[in-house]
Amino acid sequence: MKSDEMRLFQERVAALRVNPAAIESIRIHGTNGGVIQNAKGKKASIQIYTSIASNDGYINAEGAKKGLEVYGNLLREETKKSPGMHPEIEKLENIARSKQAVRCDIIRHESCKPVPERIMKALPEALRKYPTPFYIYDEQGIRETAGAYKKAFAWVKPGYRNYFAVKACPNPHIVNILKGEGFGADCSSLPELVIAEKLGLRGEEIIFTSNDTPAEEYVKAKKLGAIINLDDTSHIGYLDKNAGMPELICFRYNPGPLRKGNDIIGDPREAKYGVTTGQIQGAYIKAMELGAERFGLHTMVVSNMLDEQYLVETAVMLFKLAAMINHDTGINFDFINLGGGFGIPYKPEQAVIDLDKVSAGIRSAYKKYIRDMDLSPVRIVTECGRAITGPHGFLVSKVRHVSRKYKEFVGLDACMANLMRPALYGAYHHITVLGKENKPKDHVYDVTGSLCENNDKFAVNRPLPAVVPGDVLIIHDAGAHGYAMGFQYNGKLRCAELLAASGGKVRQIRRAEVMDDYLGTIENWP
Repeated sequence: MKSDEMRLFQERVAALRVNPAAIESIRIHGTNGGVIQNAKGKKASIQIYTSIASNDGYINAEGAKKGLEVYGNLLREETKKSPGMHPEIEKLENIARSKQAVRCDIIRHESCKPVPERIMKALPEALRKYPTPFYIYDEQGIRETAGAYKKAFAWVKPGYRNYFAVKACPNPHIVNILKGEGFGADCSSLPELVIAEKLGLRGEEIIFTSNDTPAEEYVKAKKLGAIINLDDTSHIGYLDKNAGMPELICFRYNPGPLRKGNDIIGDPREAKYGVTTGQIQGAYIKAMELGAERFGLHTMVVSNMLDEQYLVETAVMLFKLAAMINHDTGINFDFINLGGGFGIPYKPEQAVIDLDKVSAGIRSAYKKYIRDMDLSPVRIVTECGRAITGPHGFLVSKVRHVSRKYKEFVGLDACMANLMRPALYGAYHHITVLGKENKPKDHVYDVTGSLCENNDKFAVNRPLPAVVPGDVLIIHDAGAHGYAMGFQYNGKLRCAELLAASGGKVRQIRRAEVMDDYLGTIENWP
């Protein structure tokens, strides 16, 4: 292979951002199947196959074509001329031609995504005192992540603050931990505002961003002195009529075709959120006419983004927009809210986001578009939720049944009412079988709950060690949009939330629901 082509090939593989050390092997099913061992000469193939396999363990024709693009034309030509020279490429060529998806079991090293030692130490006491399922959060891990964000953006001399997205983990004990770390609260509903209020947060320690907002929520936010972040131009007059225009107002910007979204939030042009490019300047002028004197600018176009450059580019977009609005209207911005969307590595092979790299890129852009344009001082804020608590929460569940039908199923005492992300998004959550971390993953299971819904699954075609009833399964990265998205279909009662406190103790921070909670709102029945 020519040196230039080899260099380009290596660059394409590196761009996949897959850590090959996390993958033990890949089992490919079907007549042209086989095993790709993580060995010398196979690491690139391990990375390519891992990047194109779906979360339920398939490579389809579209994925195969993407993989072939990474291999490149020269290697594909070599394969055609010398059959057997590159069997991994041959397999993808076959999948692309046949247009038939092929099963692909990715065997991941457990050591690359271990359960934190603090949680492991807390589990015996937790399992002894509390019935499964339950959530357990790592307080020290949350505090360490909060500290990392503060450190990364310490260069923002006018001031940096992360407003924790309460919707990610709306337990007051968690929000209070983050209040102690200097975080504010990003609220999107009346109950979230009340949580912030009861914890003693006031004024500009709270940002209120919602959509399709009722008047009473604007009234409450204004009474608390919260920063109100408007999602639509029609809300300007609505806010003024029902609560009065506050001194400080912010708008959520939707860039439409100027930015590409991702799988969770989607195409900005299809999103219900935000003020368009054509509307944004007029929105500030109208708010100013109604009495606003201070201004913020905000966007949120992706969720769980691991590409550092994308996050930097989003900041550049906002800084340029602020400069344009300032030039055309004379408006000075108090702060620019970069939104959330900072991602976490749900899979063992994914890399943790490089906060220092993101911060350095944003700092360079701030100097160019804010400081050098004489727009400073402008505070920088974020509203990260998932990135702060997501990696530090775990759903712990016990196996009730193991059944063998056309495939093998592991039935848990948890269900999608406890964690709906896998069913809703097809999201991957790593699963550890407690006490079997070093056992071979020689079984492939669907890990399910007990709802009357066939998509009530935490994992599909997941390689795991042999599982038996009574085993404890730990579902990783459930500290954000986990308990918060729970529901009560089939009369399922919400589980308890526990905290592995910094001092080593385990305490319950939300009890499990009981039958009276479920039936207590029903009137006039026996």
